[in-house]
Amino acid sequence: MGEWMSTIGMLVVMLAIFYFLLIRPENKKKKELAKMRSELTIGDEVTTIGGIIGTICAVKEESIVLETGADRVRVEFAKWAISTKGAQTTETTK
Repeated sequence: MGEWMSTIGMLVVMLAIFYFLLIRPENKKKKELAKMRSELTIGDEVTTIGGIIGTICAVKEESIVLETGADRVRVEFAKWAISTKGAQTTETTK
């Protein structure tokens, strides 16, 4: 009987570790990303998951229209394709 209790106890501890180290942070990140995407407004500079940087010129229910570059090309993206607000840079300052 004691053997079963220790086995069940170890499983509960492992599930708790998985929850607090893997599942909970991922859910928190998804919630923050959904909030950021719902608060997008015209004029915001965003980066898509494909790396396209542009300024929002129209916001629709399920999509946004980005204006990219100096030639003012407009491209429509689904809201889920927006990864970050603001331009991402890979340069590091020394």
